[in-house]
Amino acid sequence: MTRIASHRGGTLEFGDSTPQGFAATAKMALEEVEFDVHPTADGAIMVHHDATLDGTTDRNGAIAALSEAEVRAAVINYGAGGHPISLSELCAIYADSKVDFRCEIKPGIDGRPYADFVPHVVELLARHGMLGRTTFSSFLVDSLDALAAATHRPMLWLVSPPVLRQLGTAAVIEVARTHNIREIGVHVDTADAALMAMVRGAGLDFGCWAAHTTEQIEKVLALGVKVFTTDRPSLAITLRDRPRGEDNR
Repeated sequence: MTRIASHRGGTLEFGDSTPQGFAATAKMALEEVEFDVHPTADGAIMVHHDATLDGTTDRNGAIAALSEAEVRAAVINYGAGGHPISLSELCAIYADSKVDFRCEIKPGIDGRPYADFVPHVVELLARHGMLGRTTFSSFLVDSLDALAAATHRPMLWLVSPPVLRQLGTAAVIEVARTHNIREIGVHVDTADAALMAMVRGAGLDFGCWAAHTTEQIEKVLALGVKVFTTDRPSLAITLRDRPRGEDNR
């Protein structure tokens, strides 16, 4: 069965990386919650998509340059008044949930990995009993190398459309093999049966990200990808559970 990952806790349903969205996702009949992490200036690990607060909250500034308290003070846009939460708080929300973690290691505002960040993320997840329920992801191969050095947990390479286009499928597969990456994820609009067949033929798992519309979700379900992320987890569950042959458009 194709796995569903609630992207940022269901952005289009609950707002971007909100406490409400994460709490709701923890009770849903799906397999994973996807989220992103950044360090603060005082050593906390916060759950937020962007490296800055500028685009999704009422505050500005790079998370890595702010204190935990300053990040927490931000109010998330369209998030029912919710504030950014820490990775520790997210672990507490999912401690008794059947939904597992899909943790994306994000870069800083310069597009480069945060120095010595990955071991801290791994240690915190282990301390809260969630490491064994976590799959990691990143667009950066350097971050995946750091993960491989810090943990034996599964990880996947998020291959952006420009990278896929510029390198080509064969080179993407070779990079994955060279770095011992066992799974790749591509944007849903670049996915097709031929690409999936090449990736799977190389012994790698294949998934998609950004499946948000009915058409995109139906596409990945028809392909039979391993997993996909979606901003509309409730819709994805409905479409996956719909009897075959039933047209819900």
